Amino acid sequence: MVQISQLLELHELACQDGAKYPKKRSLYQVLSEHRGRHFVGLLGPRGVGKTVLLKQVAGSTENSIYLSLDSFDDSDLFETIKSLHQDLGVELFLLDEVHYYRGIEKVLKKTYDFLPVRVFFTSSVALAMQDAPHDLSRRVRLLTLLPFSLREYVYFKKDWSLPVLSLADIIERRWSRAQLNCSASFDDYLRGGMLPFALEEPDPLPLLSNILDTVLSSDIPRVARLRMDELEIVGKMVRFIGQAEVDGINYSSLSRNLGITKYKAESYIRILRDAFILRPVFPKGANVLREPKVLMAPPYRLLFKNYAQAIGGLREDFFAEMMSAAGLAFHYLKTKRGAKTPDFLVQRKDHELVIEIGGKGKGRTQFKGYSAKERLIFSHADSFDGLHRPLFLLGLIA
Repeated sequence: MVQISQLLELHELACQDGAKYPKKRSLYQVLSEHRGRHFVGLLGPRGVGKTVLLKQVAGSTENSIYLSLDSFDDSDLFETIKSLHQDLGVELFLLDEVHYYRGIEKVLKKTYDFLPVRVFFTSSVALAMQDAPHDLSRRVRLLTLLPFSLREYVYFKKDWSLPVLSLADIIERRWSRAQLNCSASFDDYLRGGMLPFALEEPDPLPLLSNILDTVLSSDIPRVARLRMDELEIVGKMVRFIGQAEVDGINYSSLSRNLGITKYKAESYIRILRDAFILRPVFPKGANVLREPKVLMAPPYRLLFKNYAQAIGGLREDFFAEMMSAAGLAFHYLKTKRGAKTPDFLVQRKDHELVIEIGGKGKGRTQFKGYSAKERLIFSHADSFDGLHRPLFLLGLIA
């Protein structure tokens, strides 16, 4: 078993590191106020602040300990947890990057069943938990931490504390002047400011490129049984999607262009979705093939195109990210023959909202031939006349 004194020393260093970041994301409050028997799993892409969040909790919670499993040796993790609890009275275990520990699902189940402790853990690969062989459903509550919303970005970057907007607020034009002022920060946000480490790095894209390499070469192989040649295809898939136009990327087009079966394309997309690289959005409508439109998690598209070239796809990536973060159900729109329609449909309580995403030139003709109770155009501009609403306002709903 690892040396307890070494673990305690690393815990103290983690607490000191967490104290360097006085501002906290909203999930910090959720974790701090958490009560109950079930464990909490915090999933999210690399670089969004999961480690900092655990360290902040460690520094503010008595009888807790932070353990980073990416540097944990082959020691028996369950026995380590048992010893720390029985000998030192540790009640809350903060386990970072659990997908690095082989058999972590079994350890979590055993810990839950036999020790009266609480566990918060993180993973950069949702697949590690969602496809776990042991039944953790009643033992673990999974939460997701995504990159900054625009509202969070201006809070951390400019110390602006703004209230959350609802989608209904945007539809009915219920916003404040302070919220409209976020427009000036939107392009910087899309260029990479949504990544928390961009607060300290003026050019975050090289670090994002390193993160992508780590996910493809290390994280995915740890949780997905893929051959070396398959891992190469997965990398090619990411590059192809990043370099292609946003429309028309689905199982069939990927199958044709990469020389793989549609089954393999679907499998690889699911893995990349769970690694927080891609975001498949399924269609809505009668008699359409159930193939998703494959978007990217922002701002990965900027690794393959410059901002001016990527902006069309990046806007849709942003829209999908904000809808998901707000917990809103949405689909992309497609006719039976694949003809052009408005971009997305958002399911509201008693009706549907049809949305077009674009620049300044989009107008009512985008909805020609399509009837819906509510229609909006979210444009990359400050206009909010008629059907138009500023796209950046969606960054304030989460």
